[in-house]
Amino acid sequence: MEDVRQVVSSGSPLEPQIGFSRAVRAGKYVAVAGTAPIGDDGSTVGPGDVYAQTARCLDIAERALQEAGASIEDVVRTRIMLTDVTQWKEAARAHGERFASVRPACTVVEVSRFIEPAWLVEVEIDAVIGQEQS
Repeated sequence: MEDVRQVVSSGSPLEPQIGFSRAVRAGKYVAVAGTAPIGDDGSTVGPGDVYAQTARCLDIAERALQEAGASIEDVVRTRIMLTDVTQWKEAARAHGERFASVRPACTVVEVSRFIEPAWLVEVEIDAVIGQEQS
């Protein structure tokens, strides 16, 4: 797998339109693109609820990691982008439930908006497969 580039799709209609993949694996490195709180039916999950939206973003990202051969334990960096950084504690609660034992490097930033106005958060993840904890 070291020399193979693998792309993972979530099935989002935005992927071919924009020209991106939900995740890309190159060797042991996996990058998960900015992941929005989109439900299986294409609607926004948890309107107005930063915690619910963050949890949904992490669900989608975790599924992409698994399809690329990675797991939550392989995550080395996360980025949480919020339209209202004063709600960071709700996003952090969802993040902490997933990553308390992994403790990746994490950045929280405020952005002006996302493609869909109902989205309050997006999450990006980077992973390196097979890294041991110290």
